[in-house]
Amino acid sequence: MKINQLLGRIVLALSVTLFVFGARVSSAQDALKSGKILQRTDLVGAKGFEAILVLRELPPGGESGKHTQNGNEFVYIVQGSVVFEAQGKAPVTLKAGESFQTTAGEVHNVKNASASEPGKALAFYIARKGTALEDLSVPAK
Repeated sequence: MKINQLLGRIVLALSVTLFVFGARVSSAQDALKSGKILQRTDLVGAKGFEAILVLRELPPGGESGKHTQNGNEFVYIVQGSVVFEAQGKAPVTLKAGESFQTTAGEVHNVKNASASEPGKALAFYIARKGTALEDLSVPAK
C-alpha cells in the first residue's frame, strides 16, 4: 500500500513538472496567437481601420516573446502582474489595474511576473480592418 502511494506521488510530481515546463516552452509561441476577441468595431473617420478588444492570458511563468505590432496597442492588466520590457527602456512591473501602450514596430516582451498565478490582460488594438488575431502581433526578428 505504501509503495503505491509513493509511486502515485512520484507520478503526480512528474506530471505537474512536465505540465509547467511544457506551458513555459509553448507560451512564447502560443501567447502571440492566443486570446479571445471580445469586440471588433469600425473606426469612424479612419477608413479601413478597426478597433479590436482581446482578452489575453499568460500562464504562470509565461511570456509573449519579443514581438511588435502593426499598429497601436493599449493593454490593461486585469489579473496578476507582468513585467513589460520595451527595447531600449528599463523593464517595468505592472499589476492589476495598471496599463501600458506600444506603437507600431516597437519591439517588446511581456512576462508573467508570477511563477504560480496566471495573468490576464485586455489588449486594445487599432489595426487594418479584418486583421486576424494571430496577425495582430508579429515575432521580432
